[in-house]
Amino acid sequence: MMSTGIDDAVGPGVHLRGIEMSFNAVKALKGVDFSVRPGEVVGLVGDNGAGKSTLAKIMAGALSPDKGRIVIDGTARSFSNVRDAHGQGITMLFQDLALCDDLNVADNFFVGREPTRFGIVRHRWMHTQTRRNLETLDIRLPSTKVPVRLLSGGQRQSVAIARAVSFSPSMLILDEPTAALGVRQAKATLDTIRRLRAKQIGIVLISHRMNDVLSICDRVTVLYEGRVAADLSTKGLTIEEIVRYIVTDPDTDRSVGDQGRADTQPTAER
Repeated sequence: MMSTGIDDAVGPGVHLRGIEMSFNAVKALKGVDFSVRPGEVVGLVGDNGAGKSTLAKIMAGALSPDKGRIVIDGTARSFSNVRDAHGQGITMLFQDLALCDDLNVADNFFVGREPTRFGIVRHRWMHTQTRRNLETLDIRLPSTKVPVRLLSGGQRQSVAIARAVSFSPSMLILDEPTAALGVRQAKATLDTIRRLRAKQIGIVLISHRMNDVLSICDRVTVLYEGRVAADLSTKGLTIEEIVRYIVTDPDTDRSVGDQGRADTQPTAER
């Protein structure tokens, strides 16, 4: 990963400009602009196939765009892989959480980076550090020694978020963090996101749960078939307005449903 220049047109945070990405003949992203500033929660929404996952993976270093720039705190960057993005403070938490069910909480925190002393894994230190990380986010678990498979869905989500935060990211991408959670568990996850925002971590929230988006996000970026259909403040915004942008082609100002009805209208006999 290398720095490729200075961009004075943008402020602190992560800014994507003119991002394009194709998979063979399919153009997944068509000149997308997207920004996340420190301490800001931005919802990234759109219908299936709108380009949300592709854009998120580009931010996380898992994909390289065909065109466009990634600018971090005024400096243009390019990522070769996820490790490059980590090095620039960008971490993505995927929907599957990547937790090992048979390992305990502390082992999951340090899997692949276990601290050793004289060749011996420092288990006690791992548990102490894990508890500190969880307490920082006000996450309460019965013990850091419990296997992850015995935790609830909300507790598993909290562990995954806390582990991601332990890498000290400046921006965290969350892919459907409340999708499989009940009301109480989802609320706990949203409360954790609020605490991350208070720590000036920029958050990208990918979600189909519009109530969650409106309750936690400062802005919402709507994608429609690889383009930005809208970039909106959530102040005074309604679910109906978001949905209208999700289903409406910005070039024709006609919704998908309207197009379908127009296509099936009977033609007059001549």
